[in-house]
Amino acid sequence: MYSRPTLWAEVDETGHLKLPSEVTKRYGLEPGTRVRIDTEDNNFRMHRPVTHLAKLYVEPTNFCNIDCLTCMRNNWDVEIGHMTAGTFDRVIEDLQSISPPPKVLFGGIGEPLSHGGIAEMIARAKGLGSTVEMISNGTLLSESRSRELIDAGLDLLWISLDGARPESYADVRLGAELPRVLENLKQFRGMRRPAHHPTPEIGIAFVAMERNIAELPELLNLGKRLGVMHFHVSNLLPHTANMSREILYQRSLTDIAYLPSPWLRKLKLPKMDISERTGEPLLKALSSGYNVTFAGNNLGMTNDVCNFIEDGSLVVGWNGSISPCPPLLYTHTGYLNGYERISHKHIVGNIKNQRLLDVWLDPEYVAYRERVHSFGFAPCSPCGGCETSRTNETDCFENVAPACGGCLWAQGVIQCP
Repeated sequence: MYSRPTLWAEVDETGHLKLPSEVTKRYGLEPGTRVRIDTEDNNFRMHRPVTHLAKLYVEPTNFCNIDCLTCMRNNWDVEIGHMTAGTFDRVIEDLQSISPPPKVLFGGIGEPLSHGGIAEMIARAKGLGSTVEMISNGTLLSESRSRELIDAGLDLLWISLDGARPESYADVRLGAELPRVLENLKQFRGMRRPAHHPTPEIGIAFVAMERNIAELPELLNLGKRLGVMHFHVSNLLPHTANMSREILYQRSLTDIAYLPSPWLRKLKLPKMDISERTGEPLLKALSSGYNVTFAGNNLGMTNDVCNFIEDGSLVVGWNGSISPCPPLLYTHTGYLNGYERISHKHIVGNIKNQRLLDVWLDPEYVAYRERVHSFGFAPCSPCGGCETSRTNETDCFENVAPACGGCLWAQGVIQCP
């Protein structure tokens, strides 16, 4: 049976903490690096330094072959295009200078399989030693495409499934058919090379809404039968007024304001079977406004935390635009607490004329990431009641754009693979 090796740090004679070399290399802990530390009763947690670039989202295209009710393109007007070979050459050139190489995830607003060169892109990123993932709607996952992805060395294929039944799936993903996608996925699974842990691994990304949440257990069982190893559930960010009726977190937004409070009563829960008898009491306890610890993990730590910065992420759009996170790659409209809210794009550079590390280590951009680390933004998510919360241009604390107080990713409500 595999067991994870125990890693040890030690304090030297000068009182300095020495970490194992594999840890310092993996997390970019070079001499002089500043690291944020959170302390708890019996341990402390070190965050990845904001200078460590560890994950790169690459958007091959923003074109998509289907229409989804959940997509920001329902309230959107932008140029549609595919990443050129020259632009991707710049991506590869810059990745070569980064050690260890960042994880690369091919995805974005469009469907990567609609880009004719996606398999070559994956192979080139994989050739640098990167872990490579891709997210797809699965409709274009033909036998030939499957073979190309497998031969390119893809590590993980994410498939977006927002329903476990044909009618509910088609109700969200207009122009797509669940039986076809499942057949494509079954074929892809069978084409992988035989191994104890065959690759590419398969993951399912599910957007939870009023109309489909009851199908989540059915989707999990469906995934098990298809050999799925990773399940990723996110809430819905509604881009239209009609879709705002589908959210499952209206009360959770209000609780966000209280969870981090040091004066809040603390509730420590153990692991426990979830059954008809325990389900309702546990749910009431979790949503009661306590600072909840579950099996030693403080659930309140999911508030006011930007996982894109925690993960050391950066995004390159199809046209070379560089952004801190996928949501800020485009100006888009969402609905927060029933109000329309415009998130303006935030572009920090372009790979066509700038190097990735030059953009990443620009002092102004490093200072921005440090500011997000401390998250000194207005609490727009639980409040959402004033005019400044209607955009991300500023907030009532007079932060400059982008003001992240209304970001649902930062409250653990919305998640990206």
